Amino acid sequence: MTELIVAVDGGGTKTDAVALTLDGEVVARRRGPGSSPHFEGLARSVEIVDAIVRDVAGGEAIGQVDLYLSGLDLPVEIERYRAAVSGLSWAQRGLVIDNDLFALLRAGTDEADAAAVVCGSGINAVGVRADGATVRFPSLGPLSGDWGGGSGLGAEALWLAARDVDGRGERTALTPAICEALGVGSVAELIEQLHFGERDDADLFALAPVVFSAAAAGDAVARGLVDRQADEIVAFVRAIVARLGLDRVAFPVVLGGSILQAGHAMLDDRIVAGIARVAPRARIVLPAAAPILGAAIAAALHAGASADAVSRVRHELTGRVAAAGV
Repeated sequence: MTELIVAVDGGGTKTDAVALTLDGEVVARRRGPGSSPHFEGLARSVEIVDAIVRDVAGGEAIGQVDLYLSGLDLPVEIERYRAAVSGLSWAQRGLVIDNDLFALLRAGTDEADAAAVVCGSGINAVGVRADGATVRFPSLGPLSGDWGGGSGLGAEALWLAARDVDGRGERTALTPAICEALGVGSVAELIEQLHFGERDDADLFALAPVVFSAAAAGDAVARGLVDRQADEIVAFVRAIVARLGLDRVAFPVVLGGSILQAGHAMLDDRIVAGIARVAPRARIVLPAAAPILGAAIAAALHAGASADAVSRVRHELTGRVAAAGV
């Protein structure tokens, strides 16, 4: 195989892509805007991915493409995405499409029994077992029992602030902090802007740091949100352990996403304690490299790369990721 291998990791806010050769040489890397079909819609997501695949390949022939995108949570979503790219030239050879959690997972471990939880703009998890069994979650938001990430924390923080203002809830430092963070005169003004479509709901994602700052300063309401977020992470791990029968297995739990990578001590300590309860033999892994590393390794293996080539990919991308400050 002389054609390039292309790997793409696409999330809600950014898309990373690399092109590499079968012997593991990384020849190009690109970054573009978020490509999650959940946020961008299917057609726009395909446009973004198509552009970055062509750009990173630089006009060279492509023999294998692995796409790992957030928002591809259901089998039907993966099939619809496959159909949407089927007419593109680079989709005519080897093509793997899956959720971006698999890129995160393989950026953190190559073990056969493993789990990964991502908490960034949203929240999701995956578990795999040595015999090929896999646990997934729909990750459709409250509809499928999910809560957390920037979307959940921001919306809940506003809900609590609204109740502070009108007297139905507890007093909280979140109220003035939200106004300052989003540049509004009052919570009522922010609610009106959201109600009339003058401001996008995605703006609430920016409130996650506000929650953690208020919690660290001792605000009881904010601390409650941080505890709830930690417990949601642990709940994913507990479900994976139960469904895959990993209660007596030593396995890694890979944690990724902006919230889990930020070093919030209160959150991290509760997650560590919670995972120790539900999976005593598990160990937490915080990947030193961005998920594009996992996407690239998977793509190389799908293309038939050797173990030495995969090691070269790991070495080159770890260095490139660190140099880029990712």
